[in-house]
Amino acid sequence: MKTGNIQQQKAYSAINELKILDDLNDYTPVLCGTIPIDIDIKGSDLDIIMEVRDLDTFANELQNLYANKENFSLKRKVIRGKEVVKANFIFHDFEFELFGQALPVHKQFAYLHMLIEDELMKRNPGLKEKVLHLKKQGYKTEPAFCKILNIGGDPYEGLILFGVQEGIVQV
Repeated sequence: MKTGNIQQQKAYSAINELKILDDLNDYTPVLCGTIPIDIDIKGSDLDIIMEVRDLDTFANELQNLYANKENFSLKRKVIRGKEVVKANFIFHDFEFELFGQALPVHKQFAYLHMLIEDELMKRNPGLKEKVLHLKKQGYKTEPAFCKILNIGGDPYEGLILFGVQEGIVQV
């Protein structure tokens, strides 16, 4: 991202200025989402996912590091049967979403979705413009891919299953 497009370079700078990857290094932070694979639109956030075994300690650490940032919020909830901690805030015109759960990052949906989406766009370069068109109409990324690829059901589960069937990822 350091040498990517303008938005990627701005994101790289914001992440580095915050020192998120250093400060949260123990949790194996990985930037996921649309900005790294260049299908972001205005308002796309920076999703940083992490493997977290002690959610209480993680929540306290996020509170200590980022509570002073604009629009900071911290939530605990259950997603697909797993408890997660999620923090959001604004920094340098980017919304950051820091996401931690007790699952290795390479097995988390955000990471798998990004790999699948990137590979599908490499296989079919015309797909990118179709996805961006739907996103500008209000679709979230995974539902946009699923609509174009005629994947029914839950788009978040469906995209993973499609990626497995296509040999892009293993779960």
